[in-house]
Amino acid sequence: MRSIILTLALVVATCLASEGYAEETARETTAGPAKILAIGDSLMAWHGATGQSIADVVAEQLGEPVVNHSVVGAKIVYALPITGALGMRIESQFKPKGWDWVIMTGGGNDLFLGCGCHACDRRIERMIGPEGQQGDIPKLISRIRATGARVVYIGYLRSPGVDSVIDACLPMGNTLEARIAKIAQRDAGVTFLSLAKLTPHGDRSMHGIDMIHPSVKASRIIGTHVAEIIRKADKTR
Repeated sequence: MRSIILTLALVVATCLASEGYAEETARETTAGPAKILAIGDSLMAWHGATGQSIADVVAEQLGEPVVNHSVVGAKIVYALPITGALGMRIESQFKPKGWDWVIMTGGGNDLFLGCGCHACDRRIERMIGPEGQQGDIPKLISRIRATGARVVYIGYLRSPGVDSVIDACLPMGNTLEARIAKIAQRDAGVTFLSLAKLTPHGDRSMHGIDMIHPSVKASRIIGTHVAEIIRKADKTR
């Protein structure tokens, strides 16, 4: 049964990826070339169907188009070639097209779905080393930065003190984010946006009904923070 569920989830995610790339073409046709790209997993993709994702809020706040390549279920470490190329591997979501900014998320699915609470240490090491210099995440950020684009890396929401199926992943998530923050400390062109203090204790309004994904309220707050970061660093916006 578990394999059937995972297969169905993969099919849905693949369809979402294809739909996202089609949406990019439509946006660029109607609004001209976009200069901001969003990549990542469901934190970025959630509420995209209703135009209320983090990327949509950034576009609204800055008054310019933001292309959103993020895909529900996407991972940093992903081996399957076809679905990986369609966006399930976050690295494949980035295509150099003269972006000024890349807003990104990633790593949560690798911990929650990828290591199953058994091999998370090894999974984190593959994603990013203790000093933030080795692994797939630093490589992707370096690839983005080499094009001249600046990066905003968004962390994950925390549980508000009520039961969530991802509560057990908190220590590993903290380790992951601490390492990502080290990249931002070394490179002025990278900003790490922590969401660790965004959710007040006992406040369920930041999460959807599954207590994993962001609510519309949370997406708006996060998107507004991202827009403020970009506007502060880039006086042309």
